[in-house]
This record gives sequence, C-alpha cells and structure tokens, in this order.
Amino acid sequence: MERHSVSDIRAAIEAGFPAVRHELEQLVRYPSVSADPAAASAVDESAEAVAELARGAGAADVQVLSVPGGKPAVVAHWPAPEGAPTVLLYAHHDVQPPGPAEEWASEPFEPAERDGRLYGRGAADDKAGVLAHIAALRAFDGRPPVGVTLFVEGEEEIGSPTFSTFLQTYRDALRADVIVVADSVNWSTQTPAFTTSLRGLVDCVVEVRVLEHAVHSGMYGGPVVDALTSLCRLLGSLHDADGDVAVPGLRVGTVADVDYPVERYRAEASVLDGVQLSGTGTLAERLWVKPAISVVGIDAPTVAGSANVLVHEARAKISMRLAPGQDPRVALDALREHLQHHAEFGAQVTVVDGAVASPSVMDTTSAAFAAATDAFTEAFGEDPVRMGMGGSIPFIAELERAFPQATVLVTGVEDPDSRAHGVNENLHLGQFATVCLAEALLLQRLAGITE
Repeated sequence: MERHSVSDIRAAIEAGFPAVRHELEQLVRYPSVSADPAAASAVDESAEAVAELARGAGAADVQVLSVPGGKPAVVAHWPAPEGAPTVLLYAHHDVQPPGPAEEWASEPFEPAERDGRLYGRGAADDKAGVLAHIAALRAFDGRPPVGVTLFVEGEEEIGSPTFSTFLQTYRDALRADVIVVADSVNWSTQTPAFTTSLRGLVDCVVEVRVLEHAVHSGMYGGPVVDALTSLCRLLGSLHDADGDVAVPGLRVGTVADVDYPVERYRAEASVLDGVQLSGTGTLAERLWVKPAISVVGIDAPTVAGSANVLVHEARAKISMRLAPGQDPRVALDALREHLQHHAEFGAQVTVVDGAVASPSVMDTTSAAFAAATDAFTEAFGEDPVRMGMGGSIPFIAELERAFPQATVLVTGVEDPDSRAHGVNENLHLGQFATVCLAEALLLQRLAGITE
C-alpha cells in the first residue's frame, strides 16, 4: 500500500484548495431545495454535479440513485486495497429554503465572501461536507489508502423520508466498516469536535375545540373559555415552574464532560438581555441529554384579522427533542396522554401524530475513533471536543441498525456562527480548509487500523 506522509497530504490539500472552493461555489449556485416541488430540476442538477465531482476524483463507479418517491442521491465507489477497511463518506446536497431574500446581505444562491466567510444557502449545510470528501480523495490522486463509498443524499433537509427504503434497496452498496458523517458542527473555528450523542425528535399537532362555531364575545363570553385561551393554558402545562419539561415518563441521558459557558450560549443563541434561561441542571445537560419542548406553530386568527368573537377551535404544532436512550414511540405516547389529560373545563382535544426520529449515542472506544482523534488533532493543532448535539440526525440511528459493527463518526464543517438553516448562512473558509486536511489524514489513519 502506498504511504503518504503528513507533509505530502498537507501539500496536496493546500494545492487543491482553490479548485475545491471554486467547485463549492458552483454547487451553491444550484437552488436544490428539496422541500420545494418547483426546485425538483435544481435538485436533479445538483446531484449530477456531485456525480461529476466524484468521477473527477477517480471513482471507479458513480451512480445517481433514488427509490420511488425519493430525491436523487449519489453513490460512488473507490475499491479497497487488499486488507484495508471500507469507509462510507456521507453528506447531503439538498438545502433548506432560503427564507426572506430581503434579509440576506447578498443573494442566497450567489456565493459571496465577506471577512473570510463564504455566504450562501448550503455553503455550510452541507455542500461544504460534499467538497470536504472530494478534497480528501483528491489528496491521494483518487487512489485512497482505504476503500471509500461516497454517499451524498438529496432529501436530508426534509427528514430523509425514503432513507429506510433506500438503505434496504442499496444496503450492499453502502456497507462499510467506518461511517463518516460530515453534517455537524465544530466547537469553534479553531477547535474541532466530534458529535457523540444526538437527541431524538417527535412532533404532533394538537387541536382544541370548545364550540361548534365562533360566537359574539360580548353576548356569550364568560361562561366558556375560548379555544385559543384553552390551547395556551394547555401548552403552558408542558413545562413546570422551573422550565423543565413536565411530561412524565421521559428519560434523561448522561452528558459529555464539556464546559459550555452560559455567556457563550446566550451570544450564540441571540438571547435578549434580561431573558432568563429555563430548566435545571448544567447547560450541557439541558441542551444535549434532557427532553425539550417547543411550540413551533399555531393556527388561530391573526391580530389583523381578529374580531370580537369567542374562537371555537385552535391548533398548535409541538416539537419535542428526546434524550439519548429514549424510545421515540414511548415519548410520543407520553406527550399525547399529557395533552389529552390536561385540557381544562372539558375542552375537546385531538392529537395528530407527526414525525418520529430516534436519538443516537456513538461509540468512542473503537480504534477508528482513536484514529479520527489523532487525525483531527494533527490538522487543527488541538484535541477535538466530544460534544452532544441538541438537534437530530434521524438517519444515523438507521445506519447504526443497518451496520451494527461499523463505527459512526459525526464530524462537520460548520461552526457556531455558520447560521445553518438561517438567513446569511455561511462557511468559515479557514476552518473548511482544515477540515479537508483532517479528513484526508483520517483516511490515512484508518488504513492503519487493520495493519
């Protein structure tokens, strides 16, 4: 097996980075919004562009694949040298809708650099993940020291609805010893991180009805609490006086040993002055291993369209994050039962179940994790932080179930200022170059774990 020194790999990454950045900009120009039916052709074009990148990086086989009802994914292979493991490199090429164009400082799908950051929808989440994989493969002239399967999904931003079917259909083509998911965040632009736990997710829509139809609030108000007030009081029952989730029977996980300063959280989350943080326990516990509930939408009369009537029905969508180790179906049952039993004055409550996604806990004891730690330490000059993630990446649990012997490594190209999913999403270009180097070093280190 051909060996590459750290200096060789570093030089290759540096020499290739201008082209990698240019190709990232080209990829950002595709408005591949998987949630928008009108953008279907852009999603297709984005997949074809990724496939062409894989061909240019020396893949022996490249396919654009999908299953019925699904978006296009790219699967490409670099055969394993004798005795070497196979590594699955995951990213996604679809993006979130841009949101209000007038709130962007530049066009969302026209990349622009400002102060060392590349702005554009998908620049960080997750088209930079795609190009980090390509950069690492190019560092070895398309002949990596391990087998590589590149898997670039096209529907992650809509919850990977056909992922299970895709995995069942193409399981053999995706089989690997190590899975690298480039879709998370680093601790800072200088300090890398591995995400070692992810919260799960369930959501539902709750509807409250108190009348057959709206009636005059003066003539009939008083004896009946209107539906919107009833809904608000029901939603208020979801948290206790300290701000902890009040739904009984939910798990709390074990938190990573990380100091997350409150001041940093307040700044990164844009918490307003005077607003107190809710819940009990450390900040890391509240963010990563305890359940959390948010009301993410309400259907009710607008202020502009309101009238002096008793509102007869109102609906809300509730999103609940789950601690690692929590069965999501059990959690959804608990949330439904809580809502049905806490409505006041006999208000009629209907709960419609929504999304269900399992939490994950990654193994940090394997030789592959040790190799990754060495590689990222070499590239960044600092040891990686082992952090939890309050968000959910549902397909990781599915990969763990499909390939139970594989080590899953969750890395990323984002930093706390990347504003993924938000207006003015951006990528720190200096950190991006370092991530490209770290991943190339990771492939080299993984080649040695079986030698």
